[in-house]
Amino acid sequence: MDQLFTVPEAAGLLSTSVRFVRRLIAERRIEFVKVGRHVRIRESALIAFVVAGTVAPMTTFDATGRAA
Repeated sequence: MDQLFTVPEAAGLLSTSVRFVRRLIAERRIEFVKVGRHVRIRESALIAFVVAGTVAPMTTFDATGRAA
């Protein structure tokens, strides 16, 4: 079972503000768990959010030095 993080803890792990994490929750852009009236975020949901936002570097270049 994944570890559950509070909103401030999740913000710390993502190096963002608490407000940003609350917006992600309000917009349903990240999976969360309701424990009574409390909101918790699974570690796997944080990892999935980061992976979904990861942009791979461009590695193929043509003779002009521009990405193909």
